[in-house]
Amino acid sequence: MGLIAAEDTRVSGVLLKHYEIKTPMLSYHDHNKVHATPGILRKLERGDDIALITDAGTPLVSDPGFFLVRAAIEQGIDVVPIPGASAMLAAMVAAGLPSDRFSFEAFLPRKKGRQTRLKLLAEDPRTIILYESPHRVGKTLKDIAEHMGDRKVVVAREITKKFEEFIRGSVSEIREQLDTRSIKGEVVIIIEGNRS
Repeated sequence: MGLIAAEDTRVSGVLLKHYEIKTPMLSYHDHNKVHATPGILRKLERGDDIALITDAGTPLVSDPGFFLVRAAIEQGIDVVPIPGASAMLAAMVAAGLPSDRFSFEAFLPRKKGRQTRLKLLAEDPRTIILYESPHRVGKTLKDIAEHMGDRKVVVAREITKKFEEFIRGSVSEIREQLDTRSIKGEVVIIIEGNRS
């Protein structure tokens, strides 16, 4: 029997309904991963096929799927990746910043360790990719300016979706633009590496 482990069955249900996919779903997310993983592993061990999907992007990129994949590997269960959309890579491709070497940092710490992380990243010559929530973009840009200077930055939002947008410029230019408007959706921030 096939099964789909989805981050949010309501969101995934819209896509499945559109394509008339009737495979049963179960919820698998950060808040239930410890409880749900053993049941999923039992189903895999008896031969069921289970697809792990997320609301947006690629499973395991800043996503709780890592917990399940690691547990499956420890049980000797094969994990078969199927490439798909990745906001991080799509944003990097369209950013216009050097892409030969980059560092994916996912979400910065909200409080403890944030300044330390930014100070370390300030020295990194690679292009830096961050995920950020829309309501914290302004604060993150302020922190980037404070710890890294007025570098080139790209704020990409809603990658591969209807309202996809790329905002390019220096940190100060983008902060000025965002002072006059709100930003919504999933956000990727790409920062020019240290060129000194």
